[in-house]
Amino acid sequence: MAMRGAVIYAPGDVRVEDRDMPTIEQPTDAVIKLSATCVCGSDLWEYRGINPVERPTPMGHEYVGVVQEVGKDVTSVRPGQFVVGSFMASDNTCAICRSGYQSRCVQVKPIGANGAQAEYLRVPLADGTLVATPDTPDDAMVPALLAASDVLGTGWFGAHAAAVDKGKTVVVVGDGAVGLMGVLAAKHLGAERIIAMSRHESRQTLARAFGATDIVAERGDDGVQQVKELTEGLGAHSVIEAVGTQESMSQAIRSSRAGGHVGFVGVSHGVELPGEELFYSAVHLHGGPAPVRQYLPELIDLILGDHIAPDAVFDLTLPLAKAAEGYRAMDERRAIKTLLRP
Repeated sequence: MAMRGAVIYAPGDVRVEDRDMPTIEQPTDAVIKLSATCVCGSDLWEYRGINPVERPTPMGHEYVGVVQEVGKDVTSVRPGQFVVGSFMASDNTCAICRSGYQSRCVQVKPIGANGAQAEYLRVPLADGTLVATPDTPDDAMVPALLAASDVLGTGWFGAHAAAVDKGKTVVVVGDGAVGLMGVLAAKHLGAERIIAMSRHESRQTLARAFGATDIVAERGDDGVQQVKELTEGLGAHSVIEAVGTQESMSQAIRSSRAGGHVGFVGVSHGVELPGEELFYSAVHLHGGPAPVRQYLPELIDLILGDHIAPDAVFDLTLPLAKAAEGYRAMDERRAIKTLLRP
């Protein structure tokens, strides 16, 4: 049997075509029928040719859906349940997972290797990766739950890595989907002031809706200077870096006050850390691939309880067949994040 799925052939060349239907390969696998998937900002690294595309490659790593089949060793989910999963498969039992870093599990497997922009998906290590909702959610709740599988969980980790807490001033560097989820997370965690660094009006509007109190449009040293002026010359207590470039990392470090915390969750490309500057700034750095599985139960409860509404980050919804247009729209900044319905 075949299914439809997105495959990238070369920079700028995404096609939806027939792919083999996934099957149970290991006793710890599950196969799910996807209810929704989406395009991630990190997918644009291949689309723009920054990451090499050496062969036709299935795309996508964000997903929610209904379990169709499970391997004989799977005990935590069963066919018919609606599930949310992390973009990294983990056993959730090893010493690294138990310390809260499931994205670096000793058995970690990237979901992207299977391609979640499709009709069906095989999920390895299902017991440690998938979380079932109490009931099948209304269709209107699906986009918000989809956000939890990566972009919301990544913003959440960025806020925790930056030690966001009640009464603090937070700067968010990056106005893409992850940065906007960082704003939402900072608001929920009780930040008193949230400065979103953005030069795009639509994203500024959404940042304010998610909780930003201030907008800084300048970048680089000019942006840092604006942050300092807003913080009595000190800088922010917490900074979330959500881009992954040398410029954004430098801007994040310099926007922090002495002894402040920078949580970096942008996928790093060509970033070199300034050792001497870090030494004398006394800035704390923490980040990496978000351990989304750690946060999934909490995020699902918050979403289903209407305490947070991350679905507004999806400003373009398309059928899976039009995935290529979803990539183009995000590449051209006509969309913040594209949701795909199989």
